[in-house]
Amino acid sequence: MTYANRRTVLTGLAGAAISASVLNAFTVAPAYAADLYASNTDLYTKLAGKEGTDFTRRYKRHELFDNSDDQRSPINRTTVMALHGGGIEGGTSELCLATAGYHPATLALAPAGGPVYDYWMFEGVRTSNNGDLHVTSTNNDDRTALSMAAGSLNVLSLHGCTAAQAKVPADRPEAVVVGGLDTDFTTCLREEFRAAGFQTVDGSTVPALAGEDPNNICNKTLLGKGAQLEMTTELRQSMFDPGCFNQLERPTHTNGLFDAFVGAARKAIARLEAQTDQVIL
Repeated sequence: MTYANRRTVLTGLAGAAISASVLNAFTVAPAYAADLYASNTDLYTKLAGKEGTDFTRRYKRHELFDNSDDQRSPINRTTVMALHGGGIEGGTSELCLATAGYHPATLALAPAGGPVYDYWMFEGVRTSNNGDLHVTSTNNDDRTALSMAAGSLNVLSLHGCTAAQAKVPADRPEAVVVGGLDTDFTTCLREEFRAAGFQTVDGSTVPALAGEDPNNICNKTLLGKGAQLEMTTELRQSMFDPGCFNQLERPTHTNGLFDAFVGAARKAIARLEAQTDQVIL
């Protein structure tokens, strides 16, 4: 099944009465214990012919053009990524698109007239076992993803984790771990998320989720540093209407918490870009 046909099928299913078993098949929590693939190249090789049925890749690069003699147009500043989208770490695809400025279902500009950012996503689209498609951030060698990161001043990489991994209280499992090597970016993110009412965790206090490895693709930018968000399952679930945390319904069932989270992330990006506008390379 091609990717376009898969989207048509999913759209049709979303508009019909769907059994709980079918919906549950499209709801996948990160249940992987270890990566089965050494890299994205390894995955693409071993799953040759499976793109569109097992996994997809989606990205957008915005056109930049400068034909002036006396002005310098800005280079691309920020790219948003979801390395484990679709059914691998549920909700990260939708959050990636919305943070980049696009409606997760229609790809319409949202908000209209607002800034847009480049984005790249790898998505698991199986009906089950999407967690098997997980490739760790330090081993992501997708050439398009690497080139987009390397051509950006900033990368914001979105991930999912469990509350136990984030080391947050059991009675307050909704949290986002803010990590990465760009301390200016992480400061902006933590401050904006807290101002919006979200529980944040400093990634440096959770080494496994810190995103501080230079080989993490979020840090492979022009500046050699970026930011990573690890959102607990409970936080991601809270951003969608009850019973709609599945691949079929997530894009059309976001709620106010989703909007607040995306708004905070976009404010943080705007703050960072204002600080880096004067960077001359």
